[in-house]
Amino acid sequence: MVNLVAAQKPLLHGLMKLAGVRPHNVEIEPGTVMNIWVPSETIKKTKKAITSAADGDTATAKPTKPVVVLVHGFAAEGIVTWQFQVGSLTKKYSVYVPDLLFFGGSITDNPDRSPTFQAECLVKGLRKLGIDRCTVVGFSYGGMVAFKMAELYPELVEALVISGSILAMTDSISTATLEGLGFSSSSELLLPTSVKGCKALLRVATHKKLWFPDRLHKDFLEVMFNNRKERAELLEGLVVSTKDTSIPNFRQRIHLLWGENDQIFNLELAQNMKEQLGDKATFQGIKKAGHLVHLERPCVYNRFLNQFLASLHADEARK
Repeated sequence: MVNLVAAQKPLLHGLMKLAGVRPHNVEIEPGTVMNIWVPSETIKKTKKAITSAADGDTATAKPTKPVVVLVHGFAAEGIVTWQFQVGSLTKKYSVYVPDLLFFGGSITDNPDRSPTFQAECLVKGLRKLGIDRCTVVGFSYGGMVAFKMAELYPELVEALVISGSILAMTDSISTATLEGLGFSSSSELLLPTSVKGCKALLRVATHKKLWFPDRLHKDFLEVMFNNRKERAELLEGLVVSTKDTSIPNFRQRIHLLWGENDQIFNLELAQNMKEQLGDKATFQGIKKAGHLVHLERPCVYNRFLNQFLASLHADEARK
């Protein structure tokens, strides 16, 4: 029987190519490869074709427009997460959509499962693609990776947009969040093994009560939740001790773009984080949207995102 979710992938890939991005594999280090969707205009065929499954017969040029990097969350790979945002950005920006390690086509044999390692690998990949400065948009798990990128590489990351995420998953926040949602562990919430579990994740991630047939949930489970062992290890590597955490002194402007009905990281968490981040942080809420704000209300999300990006470049022009 045809997997309905898998059958949609060629269509989504085709739409992304029409929007102006194409997949490109980047070797970060021996044993570590990241798949990154890059602007089509930056891909050039090399004279000497190297036959491999990794598109080894292509090279990339430096981007010519301001760079926006879209970093996905835990339940889906890059272009599935950002399918409604890519097309709204590519006219004015060079858009890069990475698959983090153990998502999409990205793999590593390195045992490190921390958000810091994800951030380091992504930064190495971006630099290999000729990127000197960028704005990073991070959602959920990808937001924590984005915060690490900004903390460790301020010369690369000029600004952040964060949706449905926090600075770090402390043990106290993890416990309180899971208890509030009625789950015993992050894996139970984010790595469902049954149609019932998939429905429960969708229920807490959205504001609108969406209905899909069981067949579609089953197909989604088969396609989107591979590399389960490694992803469970990523979740374990995410939690840090509350007493060992501190607020970095970020140099960048940070815009928190939030679904006002987010049940996973609620408005109170977002507003507390804004206060902790100081004067360079701004907050914007989107009504009638939950954790998956960029998928539930993509037109509003895209408008606010584009307004923030435009303000960044207006600031640059005034300098």
